[in-house]
Amino acid sequence: MSITRNYIEFLFGTKLERITWDSQQTLVPTTTVLQYLRGLSNFKGTKEGCAEGDCGACTVVLAVIGKNGKLEYKAVNSCLVFLPQIHGMQLLTIEHLSDKNSVLHPVQKAMVEMDASQCGFCTPGFVMSLFALYKSCSQPTDETILDTFAGNLCRCTGYQSIIKAARHALDEITPDSFKLNEKATIQLLQTIEKGNACFATANQAYYVPETLASALSVKNTFPKIQLISGATDIALKVTKKKETLPAILDLSGIEALKTVHETHQGYDIGSGVSLQTIKIELSTEYPALGKVLSVFGSKQIRQVATLGGNVGSASPIGDLIPLLMAYRAVVIVKSLAQERSIPIFEFIKGYHQIDLSEDELIVSIHIPKPNPNRIIDSEKISKRTDLDISTVSAAMEIELTSDKIITSIHLYFGGMAAVAARAIKTCEFLTGKKWEAATLEAAGSYLEKDFAPISDARAKAEGRMALAKNLLIKFWQNNSE
Repeated sequence: MSITRNYIEFLFGTKLERITWDSQQTLVPTTTVLQYLRGLSNFKGTKEGCAEGDCGACTVVLAVIGKNGKLEYKAVNSCLVFLPQIHGMQLLTIEHLSDKNSVLHPVQKAMVEMDASQCGFCTPGFVMSLFALYKSCSQPTDETILDTFAGNLCRCTGYQSIIKAARHALDEITPDSFKLNEKATIQLLQTIEKGNACFATANQAYYVPETLASALSVKNTFPKIQLISGATDIALKVTKKKETLPAILDLSGIEALKTVHETHQGYDIGSGVSLQTIKIELSTEYPALGKVLSVFGSKQIRQVATLGGNVGSASPIGDLIPLLMAYRAVVIVKSLAQERSIPIFEFIKGYHQIDLSEDELIVSIHIPKPNPNRIIDSEKISKRTDLDISTVSAAMEIELTSDKIITSIHLYFGGMAAVAARAIKTCEFLTGKKWEAATLEAAGSYLEKDFAPISDARAKAEGRMALAKNLLIKFWQNNSE
């Protein structure tokens, strides 16, 4: 991979900022945006709460030039974003919202007028989440507001006043200073050069390719290199485990991996497409996918987390993997020498193990269009509705006759084994049976033949089995008419 730069550039408010890396640099590439901000003397509004994307106190807004040529604003957890990932973007913090005359932005003014701040620690994060909504949604509903704030925690339980402030601010959205300066901001962002980059320090090499070919070249040269795209999982190794990652291949700058293409058979979704983009663009075509993504992490996390990263993790409790199995998704992987298409059932090999050679990358996931004669549904059980890892998750694909006889059924469970897996014996029992509550209750005993779940911090084995049995009844309740 030919290197054209060893620096990143971004707009910090309206100021063009450059950070250059070399072997003597003390600021490492895996410095998070939060750590960078907390190191600046005049930008202490962004707070560190959990450093793992759970509280939203560190929420900032990133603006990028969208497909329509306009700025798109997204709220993200700055504790989970490495500095190289914001190259070519505008970074906005709470300090940037009021204008030069210290006139508050409408979302700030609404928070003041509705008495929506108590201790104030969480307030900047709430304001930035609300600001992103103000800039991106012309007709927000209460559901939209609640989804926006699902990733922000208020320890003083001031949610009602915060929601009132959101309604008040969004009642009448008027052009703000960011809208008035949008043309100038876009022109500045367009001056930032892309190109392949490598940031090398004494203990770390961080590669940021611009093209898939360049990424495959790096992967071929360094087969053991750590891959990231959204880094919402890998970032925890830095923020929580204090690890030094010696070599990183950051795929977040490859636009070719961020496309969604419709074909006659289904949709080809690039591995770098964010989960929020999938939620917005494909929920109508794939309702069960929209359903599970509505309770996947928070909006801040979904803005950054990618489909390829979720599939590549091969997590046994991954919310999407059981559903992708029900949709019969196919994973497309590529190396410099070849491209392979692998059904997701075969791609997941074991606990955090996938069918990916050392010189390959996941480039896309193909999801076939649903068969109109089949019902696909998904469910997730977790301790919290929002922003929580599933204890048990499940997905179902079923075909019924006109008199409700099961002709075909596929059930996939997460959290019940080392990998997400099909309940084979349960499906065999259900095939040919009547689709009714009694049948699903009787099928529960067959789950005990399919799975032997373990006890861990999230649930005891007995609890997991009980939850899985209850999900069978839930599927019937969801689809009994």
